[in-house]
Amino acid sequence: MFIGTQELLLIIIVVLLLFGASKIPELARNLGRGVAEFKKAQREAEMELRELERDLKISKEEKRKKLEKIAQSLNINPEGKSDEELLEEINRALPKAEKAEP
Repeated sequence: MFIGTQELLLIIIVVLLLFGASKIPELARNLGRGVAEFKKAQREAEMELRELERDLKISKEEKRKKLEKIAQSLNINPEGKSDEELLEEINRALPKAEKAEP
């Protein structure tokens, strides 16, 4: 599906006939501006995505720290346990701790 020389010449001739020689530079400028705007928007979207990924990573780290702090306050060793395992142990220990308190 490659464009050959003959097809390219035909396209150029049709464009010249449709728009005229004076409009071609203006069309090229507008096309260039459009491409530049697209690239700018693409860069901004990539930056926002990286920022979101960084925020999610920080949130996971903060969640882990909070879980470890709660676990330690309930005398649970958080070492070698996933977040889910730690949360499960905390949930099992909480009713016991609540009953023990006056």
